[in-house]
Amino acid sequence: MANAGSGANPMVEVEDLRKSYGPIRAVDGIGFAVAEGEVFGLLGHNGAGKTTTIRMLTGRTRPTGGTARVVGFDVAAERDRVKPLINLVFEDQNLYERFSGRDNLRLFADLYRAPKERVAALLAEMDLTEAGGRKVKTYSTGMKQRLLIARALINRPRVLFLDEPTRGLDPASARDLRRLVARLGAAGTTVFLTTHDMEEADELCHRVAFLSRGKLVALDAPRELKLRYGKREAAVLLDDRTEPTVRLDDPADAARLAAWMEAGRVLAIHSQEGTLEDVFIALAGRPL
Repeated sequence: MANAGSGANPMVEVEDLRKSYGPIRAVDGIGFAVAEGEVFGLLGHNGAGKTTTIRMLTGRTRPTGGTARVVGFDVAAERDRVKPLINLVFEDQNLYERFSGRDNLRLFADLYRAPKERVAALLAEMDLTEAGGRKVKTYSTGMKQRLLIARALINRPRVLFLDEPTRGLDPASARDLRRLVARLGAAGTTVFLTTHDMEEADELCHRVAFLSRGKLVALDAPRELKLRYGKREAAVLLDDRTEPTVRLDDPADAARLAAWMEAGRVLAIHSQEGTLEDVFIALAGRPL
């Protein structure tokens, strides 16, 4: 995706943000800004500091140092002003399973003072209208995740935080959720997500930031990161119908390719763009 909202209003602003637990620096001086309507991905290995960052940005834990502003308000000093303007979905599906899907949404509509019509509209948008009267304990994992998203949208948040939103979903449910995220971003909602699915991040995110051991090690559009850090390879179809892969930045492979071409053996060359997974492994995939 192209870079979002050049010059747009920043919805999330982070400067030298830190969180320590005793001697452990879970988040170690990170900084970035996220524009209005941007889908922004925070990526990293397990324990890199992703969830801790979201917890600070949503007022669920106080930073040890630095500053973070969401929708223009300081998340530590003005938490009560931030909360009505955001919402989030953590990976734990913390629904009231003995309630119906409709009653789950009605409860949160009351808490946020949202119009009653919002419940029916969100059930329809999530394709849950027919299941709305059933108890949530009868729902599939994908249905529960859609209900969580509906609940998080009840207050029309300016910023929606999603922590591993497609984890455990079947391919069809994951596809539907990705389409929803794309629609939200296109409609102006800022979406801040974490994921271990690099294809998902590449498809959805205008920009991604890589965390490793609490530090920010890269931040850019996925395509720019792939061009900068991804493997530069090409599949070469030879006259004997074999198709070896060569590394374009490897002198030995470059010499092999030149020899094949000089001998007239090359029938076709197909360049292969690096993947975001390559970037992840190179920058943040193996904590020390």
